Amino acid sequence: MAVPVIFGPTAVGKTKLAIELAQKINGEIISADSMQVYRGMDIGTAKPTLEERQGIPHHLIDIRDPDEEWTVSDFIGESQNSKVKIQNKGKIPIIVGGTGLYLWSLLEGFAFPITPGDKELRERLEKAPAPTLYARLSAIDPVAAAKIHANDKKRIIRALEVYELTGEPITELQKIRVNSPHLNVGNYDYLLIGLDLPRPELYERINARVDNMIAGGLIDEVRGLLDKGYSKELNSFQALGYKEAVEYLDGGWTKEQMTDELKKRTRAFARRQLTWFRRFKDVHWFEANTLSLSDLCALVP
Repeated sequence: MAVPVIFGPTAVGKTKLAIELAQKINGEIISADSMQVYRGMDIGTAKPTLEERQGIPHHLIDIRDPDEEWTVSDFIGESQNSKVKIQNKGKIPIIVGGTGLYLWSLLEGFAFPITPGDKELRERLEKAPAPTLYARLSAIDPVAAAKIHANDKKRIIRALEVYELTGEPITELQKIRVNSPHLNVGNYDYLLIGLDLPRPELYERINARVDNMIAGGLIDEVRGLLDKGYSKELNSFQALGYKEAVEYLDGGWTKEQMTDELKKRTRAFARRQLTWFRRFKDVHWFEANTLSLSDLCALVP
């Protein structure tokens, strides 16, 4: 049978729906979220708790420490291994997530060509001085930084822009744009299920999620990771929620400023996610607040 793939922007309700589907069709979930792989990074990644998982096994969650590398190629290989293990148990794998690059690479068998620019993101980066941008690039992609002059602000911004839009360093994407054996994934059929919401409702959910994350201890989570010796320059700390909390802990923002900026950036991130997903073909799109479990099960043979 086809492997269900559930995707959509952050806060749209993917996790809850996937767990309900897994219970109904004897499934197990494979996470296609680039940040939920990291142990100890729970609140900021909206990682489902053990209680929320309701006994449904989740794969590719909590499998790396924050200072360990995790790339799209790793995701492809590990997700394929997980699918085989699940199917060998007589169960149905369900792929769930919002990392567009991972899903595109999985579905198409190759990485998406390096993405076009994002005006809003570029304008934000332009406001920062070149040394600040170069220091950040050196932290997330030292290979790219070594090839770019520290004063070449245009190229620095482009490399940072690609990272922001894809979650991967530009040098990693350049490697996998060629035919990689890890991306030979054309032996599966997929049932693509896209979730969306009217923008006002989606933004309301995002704002509420940010408030809940902060009330639930996001700042303490980040502080605890830093106290354990993890560097704020790690790739994992560039994720939404973590870099904003670091900025607050460093004294750059008030808590209110951090909250407002995180909401704004998360809304922008959701728009970028939808840009990725609208490129996918043969998607069954649903408005998340009207989709019933019976409607979803009717799609699954």
